[in-house]
Amino acid sequence: MGQTCVDGRCQGECAPEDVRCSDNQPQRCDERGNWEDAAECPSEAPACDGGKCVLPSCVGLEDRCGPAADENCCAATEVPGGTFDWTPDGTPPASVSGFRLDRFEVTVGRFRRFVEAYPASVDAYPGNRPTANAGRNPKITGSGWQTEWDIELPENAAALRRALKCHAVLPTWTDEPGEHEQKPINCVNWYVAFAFCAWDRGRLPTLAEWTYAAVGGAEQRTYPWSNPSGSNNIDHDHAVFGCGGNEACEFSDIMPVGSKSPLGDGRWMQADLAGNLWEWTLDWHADEYPSECEDCANLTRPRQTDPMVPPRREVRGGAYNEVGRVLLTSFHHHMDPSIGAYAVSLRCAR
Repeated sequence: MGQTCVDGRCQGECAPEDVRCSDNQPQRCDERGNWEDAAECPSEAPACDGGKCVLPSCVGLEDRCGPAADENCCAATEVPGGTFDWTPDGTPPASVSGFRLDRFEVTVGRFRRFVEAYPASVDAYPGNRPTANAGRNPKITGSGWQTEWDIELPENAAALRRALKCHAVLPTWTDEPGEHEQKPINCVNWYVAFAFCAWDRGRLPTLAEWTYAAVGGAEQRTYPWSNPSGSNNIDHDHAVFGCGGNEACEFSDIMPVGSKSPLGDGRWMQADLAGNLWEWTLDWHADEYPSECEDCANLTRPRQTDPMVPPRREVRGGAYNEVGRVLLTSFHHHMDPSIGAYAVSLRCAR
């Protein structure tokens, strides 16, 4: 135990297959029972945890996501680039480069790392708020954090915790870890969602990227799970939706992430692209899709013509309290980015 057998004798300070972290450096046990430095953690998974390189939001988290509660909550899958149509009638076309997209909506447990972080230093909120141009899409100039947005973020961790309680009974956040750590975080406004993804070595997906993943690229799926692609079959085995409207819905109707997987998964294994909670995208809302789009995003803030109606950012995917038609991949919706709502969450692209 804790040693390696070499030439018939137990020696060294570790056993085969042992791994550990030493000052955030992964180490593994070599053939003679000695600790050996492994490759340094890359920038996209910069934290050493249990001998593995992980995202900041998954340090110390157990693999408890998905239908069997045994998957990595930070899992992300490759979405190969390609072309799709914005609308079911085939116009206009758009294309995106390959990217990675989180398999699950961001959980309460992951978001807790952002608020409290590890250790309690600059990695804890508000020290981990974005710097200029953080969280940018490498294909899109000007898509990173703008310093004038700083004012939209809560002043400190206490203010952020208060903002995460945007409703009397429906917030998934709790000030102390509890039984809802695998539910998607809600009550997060667009700016906080952007800040989380940037801190977690990711970014908010563009509307084009999110839609491409949901429709399955050129398959143009009616729902993320549609097979054949034109199938309009939707039921409660595939998605979390239709609890009866705001008056009838209860907190228990918001399900742990991935609870409808694999039946409800998209083409590239993303769960809950339809249902559970709406998801923020990078784009400002526009009345029309761009006529041509290659790795594009609408970064232009719309002119506010009505003082009572602020410009909106795009959200997608529907939510637990919506009817089935809202979960269509072609359904579009938009919300005030400064407001965190109990039916809105996020997932990050990478």
